[in-house]
Amino acid sequence: MRLPLLLASLLLPAAVLAQSPAPDPPAPAGVQPLSLDDAVKLALDNNRSIKVDTYSRAIARANLLAAYGGFDPSVNFSRTHSESYSLSLQSVNNTIIPFSTQIWNDYYSLSLNGTTPWGAIWSLGGTSTNQRGSYNGFTNNFLTTGGVTVTQPLLRGFGFAGTGATLGVRLAKANRAISDWAFRQTVIDTVTQVVVAYSNLLAAHENLRAARRVRDGASQLVSENEKRFKLGSVSENDVTSARAQAALYDQGVLQAEEEVRESDNQLRQLMGEDRFTNDGPLLAVAPPPVPDLAVDPAKDLQTALQLRPDYQQARLGLSEDRYNESYARNQLLPQVNFVGSYGYTGLDESFATSRQMVRNGDNRAYSAGVEVSIPITFAQGRGKARAARLQRQKDEAQLKLLEENIALGVATAAGQMDTARKSVATAQNAETLNEALVEAELKRLRAGTGSTFAVLYQQQQLSTADRQFAAALANQWAAIANYERTLGTTLQDFHITLTDH
Repeated sequence: MRLPLLLASLLLPAAVLAQSPAPDPPAPAGVQPLSLDDAVKLALDNNRSIKVDTYSRAIARANLLAAYGGFDPSVNFSRTHSESYSLSLQSVNNTIIPFSTQIWNDYYSLSLNGTTPWGAIWSLGGTSTNQRGSYNGFTNNFLTTGGVTVTQPLLRGFGFAGTGATLGVRLAKANRAISDWAFRQTVIDTVTQVVVAYSNLLAAHENLRAARRVRDGASQLVSENEKRFKLGSVSENDVTSARAQAALYDQGVLQAEEEVRESDNQLRQLMGEDRFTNDGPLLAVAPPPVPDLAVDPAKDLQTALQLRPDYQQARLGLSEDRYNESYARNQLLPQVNFVGSYGYTGLDESFATSRQMVRNGDNRAYSAGVEVSIPITFAQGRGKARAARLQRQKDEAQLKLLEENIALGVATAAGQMDTARKSVATAQNAETLNEALVEAELKRLRAGTGSTFAVLYQQQQLSTADRQFAAALANQWAAIANYERTLGTTLQDFHITLTDH
């Protein structure tokens, strides 16, 4: 049974996959063995890959916020002053006299501008122009306007598929979802790696236990042969053979100890540790029970298509292609815009009076029209539309290929898991039989009817059987973890819930 545990931003379970009975590796006195649940919890809390990928999710959400910012209205203010001078010649009483004209112009503008998701560009605000000069004795003359202006694309740039800002939001939403699935994949991969590393460490401990057992058996045989040699019941060659084999088994113990250290460091790295030594204490681990996973090929394939992060990312990528293609097709249309404005004007020597005239609606003003722009060749638009269409077709073909690979992967993973289970049973049976054969050969040797060679040979067979059994257990765990990863059910099986940051 798998029990849920709370872990910071992740709710995770005490994962409990299982294992066939095997001797527990010795744990230091007073040290509680590290369970697979605890190993998964530590990895989810400290693993570097998960921490790094968390930033990708945050970046995708920030990019979506930035995309929505394309529709944020803005307040715009401008104020300009200009002066112009002109010189002209005029005839006065048949005399040409130069005259200079001086014009001062002050311009004020305040507006609220924005864009709609369907492509309209709007502006709400007002302007005021004060033009005066030598022609009117520099008397103030305020022309004030207030109202709204709208430019609405009717073909190119019209609708949700035709505006660049809307396309940016759609792509940002898809990328946010892709980042979530990518993060999910990272967590699944990490949990899978922890399960495999944990099982490898168990197998390494089992190999070490088996190496020590056969080494101790060989040492015992050396001691017994030495005694028999003194009694004259065995030859000196029997003693030498036993010593030679015991020396080889000593080497095997050293190799097994190194395998344990390497497996220990690999698991520590997945759990977020960044310092490793060759003389520190080893992790004590305990074999959990193996879950009984039912295989249903048709149902498992549908589950994989729903939960596999790589498949969902591919589908979202295809959605992005469709958005880009729709936008590219829209850009092939001629540019036809409706342009309109509606408001009021005021003209007076006083700014306050001219503004009041606008407020009162004394002088209505409006305009309506159409702007048309047609590229001659549409070469750029046709090229982009063709590229977008081909990209969409390519990704559709890749998605179909991915579906086929997933179907094959599900069937292969199920077969590997079934084979691994059978392998554990046969390897365990071989180990049991070889243990019995070693005991039988020892009894024969002690009874004087056997030989040292037969005992040594059977001890070698037992050592091989021990290693095969340990490897079978590790392979079974790897097959189960790979099966869950292939279906995309790793998080469900471990009761891990990812929070939405």
